[in-house]
Amino acid sequence: MSDMAKEKAARLLKKRGSLSSLGSHEVRAKETAGKTKDSISTVSYIDEPGQHDDNQRHAVQMENTYQLGPVKRFPAMAVNNILKDVLTSYLQEEKYEAELCRQMTKTISEVIKARVKDLMIPRYKIIVLISIGQLSEQNMRFGSRCLWDAGSDTFSSYTFKNSSLFAVANVYAVYYE
Repeated sequence: MSDMAKEKAARLLKKRGSLSSLGSHEVRAKETAGKTKDSISTVSYIDEPGQHDDNQRHAVQMENTYQLGPVKRFPAMAVNNILKDVLTSYLQEEKYEAELCRQMTKTISEVIKARVKDLMIPRYKIIVLISIGQLSEQNMRFGSRCLWDAGSDTFSSYTFKNSSLFAVANVYAVYYE
């Protein structure tokens, strides 16, 4: 990724309050650009099993619910509104740049997944797919295949276009028994 594209992506993501889609080494490089090597300290450790024997956690066994279908349907229209809101707010003024759009797909998918999970619909696995491409004189078709239960599984999709790019966002909600 070119330095200019990295800086623009970092500025844009910082303005929006998210740096999670930049690689940790890229963020660390930005934060430590002016520091000497001796002034940087890092601490990392892993708790080994058996290290905290006094705080043993007992596995909680849950009883089966024997629930084979969802209590309430997945709100596809509410998710469609989330898709429209997020894509419009992130991409309205953007121009197509391959590296920036690669970072934006990660950020947008994280934001959409978090907002859908905030709806707190139990027992649904959420899959978010974002595709961003350059808008020119071409046609594009998207297709997907999966095992599907028409009674409980569903999806929501939204397409966004501006003067230089297009974006397709798909959210699949698969009921998990």
